[in-house]
Amino acid sequence: MKPGSKKLPVPGPNRRGYFPSLWSDIWKEWDLYLLLVPGILFILLFKYTPMYGITIAFKDFNIFTGFADSPWVGWKHFEKLFTSPDFALVFQNTVIISLLKIIILFPLPIIVALMLNEMKNMMIKRSVQTVIYLPHFLSWVIVSGLFIDLLSTNGGLVNKLLVSLNLEPVAFFLDNSVFRSVLVTSAGWKETGWSTIVYLAAFSMVDPSLYEAAKIDGAGKWKQLWHITLPGIAPIIILMFILRLGSILEAGTEQILVMYNPVVYKVSDVIGTYVYRQGLGNQDYSFTTAVGLFEAVISFTLVIVGNTLSKKYLQRGIW
Repeated sequence: MKPGSKKLPVPGPNRRGYFPSLWSDIWKEWDLYLLLVPGILFILLFKYTPMYGITIAFKDFNIFTGFADSPWVGWKHFEKLFTSPDFALVFQNTVIISLLKIIILFPLPIIVALMLNEMKNMMIKRSVQTVIYLPHFLSWVIVSGLFIDLLSTNGGLVNKLLVSLNLEPVAFFLDNSVFRSVLVTSAGWKETGWSTIVYLAAFSMVDPSLYEAAKIDGAGKWKQLWHITLPGIAPIIILMFILRLGSILEAGTEQILVMYNPVVYKVSDVIGTYVYRQGLGNQDYSFTTAVGLFEAVISFTLVIVGNTLSKKYLQRGIW
C-alpha cells in the first residue's frame, strides 16, 4: 500500500437478522413481491388448507357430524391398515408396477433424446419429435380405448397378427400374467415423448467446445456420449429420478383406474385405486385418509433419502 493512501473498508458479514433483511427487500422491491401474492394465496388455499382433513385419519369420521364432532380413535385406522391382507397385496402391486415403470421407462426418454440429438436432418428430427410427444395430450380414457381396440381378442390388430402366425390369441386385459406389461407399454407410449423434451433441452447445457476437443483427441461417438453428453445432463437425470421416487407409490392411478377390471385386481389394484374403491364405494373415509397419509409420508421420505444419497455419492441434489 502506498504511503498516505486510505485503506478501503472490507465489507463484513451481514449482522442484520433474516427478517429485517427480508422486510428491507420487500420495502425496496414491493411491486415484485406483490406479484407473489396470488401464487401464495393459491398455495395456502388449495394446498395447505385442505391438510386439515388429515385429522379424519385419526377419527371415526361421519359426514353428518362433521370434522369437529367426529370422535377421536387414535391409531385405529393405521392398525387396520397394517394388518389388512388386502392392503398388503395392494402395496405389493404398487411397488412392483412402479419399479417396472422406473426400470423400463425411466431410461427410455434418455435413449430417445440421445438418438434425436444425433439426427442431422432437422425436418425429420422435428417431425419425429412431434409424433412421439402428441400422445401426451390424449387423456387416459382415450388411450385406454385405443389399447382395448388394439389388443382385443375380438378383432384386435395384435391378436389378428398372432392368429396369422398360428399362435393362440391373448386376452391382454383379462390375463393376470400379461396385464402389467399392458400398463407399462401404454404408459411408455403415452409419456416417453413428452419426457424426451426435458432431456433434449438439457443438451443445450453441454458446451459444444468439449465435443470439438474430444474429436481432436480422437474420441468417437461412444466416448463422447459416455464422457461428455451423459455427465453434462447428469444433473437433470438425477433431478428427474428423485422426483420420480416421490411418486413411486402413485403407480399411475388414473391409468389403472380406466384400464383394469375385477378379473385382474390381483395384479393391478394399487394404493390409489384401493383408496378410490374404499373411500367412494364403501364410504370408509377415515381409513382411506389413513392410507393416503401413509402414501404421502413414504413418498416424502423417499425424496429426502434419494436426495441425501445423491448428494453423498454423486455430489448433486435438488437442494
